[in-house]
Amino acid sequence: MPLIVEVVLMATDETNTTAVGEQGSAATRTAATAERASRVDRAPSAGRAEKVEGASTGRTTIAESVVAKIAGIAAREVSGVHALGGGGARALGAIRDAVNATDLTQGVKVEVGETQAAADITIVVDYPAPIQDVAENVRTAVTDAITRLVGLQVVEVNVDVNDVHLPSDDTDDDTESRVS
Repeated sequence: MPLIVEVVLMATDETNTTAVGEQGSAATRTAATAERASRVDRAPSAGRAEKVEGASTGRTTIAESVVAKIAGIAAREVSGVHALGGGGARALGAIRDAVNATDLTQGVKVEVGETQAAADITIVVDYPAPIQDVAENVRTAVTDAITRLVGLQVVEVNVDVNDVHLPSDDTDDDTESRVS
């Protein structure tokens, strides 16, 4: 009976199932798949160490949530970006906004390594902004912000355009609120 190995890739939320006849080759395939799952350099430590001449050395650790917040702020500042996140995240975000607890990491996922970072950004584009231009501007803004503020090399920024916001969507919301 063949051994079935299930490998979950965190970066893409996909599941690959492979039937393998020998246990040794299953372990080899699992290790090879795990190496491909990380997009950034993974060293034994979780942060970065910087050495400044004339100062004592130490370690500076930057949390993934900090990098995600910087990426989210940079993406929101791009002209043509209406919102970040998918439909459910935006609905929850509206509730957070109502109680003044805005989540600046909404629609942003990052991976942070020793010296590198990768980001996945989900956006809603304002109509009639050119989608490819907006996506490229988001990619550039996020890369520049992470490089400048955190000092990490950005290996990739994936932009997922989830929706297009129409100006008529705002007027429908305004009409509903006045009727209520």
